[in-house]
Formats: sequence, structure tokens, C-alpha cells
Amino acid sequence: MRWLIDNFSVVVDLTKTHLYLALVPLLIGLLIAVPVGTAIRGASWLRKITLSVAGIAFTIPSLALFVTIPSVFGLQILDPLNVVIALTIYSTALLIRAVPEALDSVPADVVDSATAMGFTRLRRALTVELPLALPVLVANVRVVAVTNISLVSVGSLIGIGGLGTLFTQGYQRDYPDQILAGIISIVVLALAFDLLLFLVGRALTPWTRQQKVRRAPLVAGQSTAPAPEEAS
Repeated sequence: MRWLIDNFSVVVDLTKTHLYLALVPLLIGLLIAVPVGTAIRGASWLRKITLSVAGIAFTIPSLALFVTIPSVFGLQILDPLNVVIALTIYSTALLIRAVPEALDSVPADVVDSATAMGFTRLRRALTVELPLALPVLVANVRVVAVTNISLVSVGSLIGIGGLGTLFTQGYQRDYPDQILAGIISIVVLALAFDLLLFLVGRALTPWTRQQKVRRAPLVAGQSTAPAPEEAS
């Protein structure tokens, strides 16, 4: 803990790198997964194939990707793009499964009503289904964000790892305090960003809070209403 306090500026710089390596793949994954996930939802056979490919992609060990990507894309081994590309693959693999599942959570009667009102498939997806699917989708985005923050540290094994650098340097120097500082920093960063995404999701879905407010008076009224015998 003392090392973390004494080297706080170093930890801040590594945190900025860590966030860049974790969040850029998340954003790219969303840009890919939302349209693809929306498109494959209506075709069961295409959905099965896409989800199978995504499942296979996610099972590839992260270290293997970090080492293989430079030769495939012609990058240097110490190029941060190696980590960005690898985590983009993982993010897309997770989110491309999450988007159809989030859309499945939208009540069928709402979808039918939008169709009956003459909404095209694209308009219905953009203005009805995706907004109502946000609670489930945001929950999955939180999982992917925390996963990326954790996986970035693996990149330190090839020299690109943000806060994971504290692990490798601490191990090489046989300095447990530096390793502990890395663990604390990554856990705090993951929890803080997860909380931020939770608050953003809460702000984007105000109707979920309104439903709870509407139910509360009913429950309170039922608990305080006099029994028939008492009323008589």
C-alpha cells in the first residue's frame, strides 16, 4: 500500500493506458455487435452459426492472440494495437450474443403493437426494441467492460499491459508491494467503471424506476388497509 501512495503519479499514467486498451475494444465491439446482433435475431440458423463462431473466438487464449496478431496484421510485438485487436475480438464475441438476448427481453405485445402501427423493421428496432432492451444490454456491457479491464493486464507479458506492468515489474524485482499495488488498482478501476456504467444505464432507462415507484404505493396500501372484520 505504501508503494501505491509513493508512486501514485506512475499508477495514474498506467491507468490511462489501461483504460484506453480496455475501452476502445468495448466501443468497437458495440459498433459491430449491435447491428449484427439485431440482424441475426430474426434468422435462427444464422443466429446459431454466428453464436457458434463467437463462442469459438472467445475460447482462444488471450496470450495466443497477443502473440499471433502481429504476424497476421504486420504489427510490431510492442504495438498497443495488438491488445486492442485481441480484446475487440473478445468484446464482439460476448456482445454479439448479448444483443439478441437483450432484444428477446422486449415484450412480444410491444413489438406486435409497433408492427401494427406500420413501423418498418429498422424503425422498430431503433425506436422500440433497442431502447427497451437497454437494461439487459447494459448489464452485459458491464460484464464485458470488467472482463476487458482484467484481460488488459495479460498484455503485460508481451510488454503492453497498463497496470499489469506492475505485476511483471514487481515479480522481476521480487517486490510484493508493487504487485499488490497492481491488484488494488485494477480492482478499484473495474469497480469504479462498473458503477459508472450502472449509473449511465440507470439514467438511460428512467422508466424502470417509474415502475418501481408505481408499485410501491400499492404494496403500502395493501399492508395498511383494514381487514373486513375490523371495518365492521
